[in-house]
Amino acid sequence: MSALEALAPSPPCLEVVLPVYNEERALPDAVRRLTRHLATLPWSWQVTIADNASTDATPLVARRLASEYAGVRVVQLTEKGRGRALKRVWEASVSEVLVYMDVDLSTDLKALMPLVAPLLSGHSDLSIGSRLSRTSRVVRGPKRELVSCGYNVLLRSTLGARFSDAQCGFKAIRRDVAEALLPLVEDDTWFFDTELLVLAERAGLRIHEVPVDWVDDPDSRVDIVRTALDDLAGIRRLGWGLLTGKLPLDEVRERFGTARASQSIAPQAAIFAVVGGLSTVAYGLLFLLFRQLVPAQAANLAALLVTAVANTAANRRFTFDTRGPGALRHHLQGLVVFALGLGFTSAALWALNTTEGADHPLVEVIVLTGANLVVTVLRFLAMRLWIFRAPPVVDQHVEDKQLVGASASGEGRGEG
Repeated sequence: MSALEALAPSPPCLEVVLPVYNEERALPDAVRRLTRHLATLPWSWQVTIADNASTDATPLVARRLASEYAGVRVVQLTEKGRGRALKRVWEASVSEVLVYMDVDLSTDLKALMPLVAPLLSGHSDLSIGSRLSRTSRVVRGPKRELVSCGYNVLLRSTLGARFSDAQCGFKAIRRDVAEALLPLVEDDTWFFDTELLVLAERAGLRIHEVPVDWVDDPDSRVDIVRTALDDLAGIRRLGWGLLTGKLPLDEVRERFGTARASQSIAPQAAIFAVVGGLSTVAYGLLFLLFRQLVPAQAANLAALLVTAVANTAANRRFTFDTRGPGALRHHLQGLVVFALGLGFTSAALWALNTTEGADHPLVEVIVLTGANLVVTVLRFLAMRLWIFRAPPVVDQHVEDKQLVGASASGEGRGEG
């Protein structure tokens, strides 16, 4: 290391971003309160005001605040979008932990230390404030409460999200994690948070949740209807990307040594039902085709075998998001499940054939379709609990005593 490098100031541990759009009135008080609180923390810091193409005096106010407060700077954007602002600042940051919060400071700043400490200690990869935790204290109207809860229920049922609060404007991420995930996030507006968290969760990264005290801002500029429509479009796009496997999450898992996070049962069951429905239709058509050539039991065997192999391949790819090695083992396990299904449907077919006048091919296919529905449920459970069971996520926990070292390295915090 050269003498100049040794004398160069070390980058701040924390970079706190305030995305703003036409916030000339709220910004001065937010910067004053935030810098005052940051000065009480044991880490160095920097506050970045990210102006989203404001049309009022916000840019002027921001520059004045940057000259007045040490440790405050301004980044000017020519386009709107909270996600766009966070990408711009975070991608260029050299801080160890990147934070953002809404300029209204609806979240009590006392939650900032528990938000960032697990990231500096190495225990977690991302950290979010949660207004839906049982120990959170939240003051807001019933309309916004209903919208927030409904949105998070929607995320759980469609994308299998397990974090409790996607849209709380109080989040932090380690810089190395941001470097890996930000190129995968397409949204530049309000869905940015959700997309980042879902990708992190699917990559097996650890999301730490902090209960927060939160007071609704009555002057919020968020257009709830427009935001809801954009979020629905984002859910559809992200869900399709996850379903088709176009997102390179395996590269993120390999980089951080994580395993694929297990998906919640609701979205898996939905995808499995679609695959199962197509398989059932294919089975019925194949049975009728083979029945013209061979006896019913042989037709059942052939139709089941073909659809079972295709069903295992489709569920491996789409339902359980599994790729790479292990395909042969999965198909062999699928054949075990197939054998059990064959036994069940063959028994149903045998019972049907012992009934006089019930051996018509259409009657046979109706009975066998019903039997296959039972087999389908059993196949789903076998796939989820046995064939495609996700391995436990690698524990990357680092003893919290490292936090002391991180704190020591962060001496010389900024002044406000």
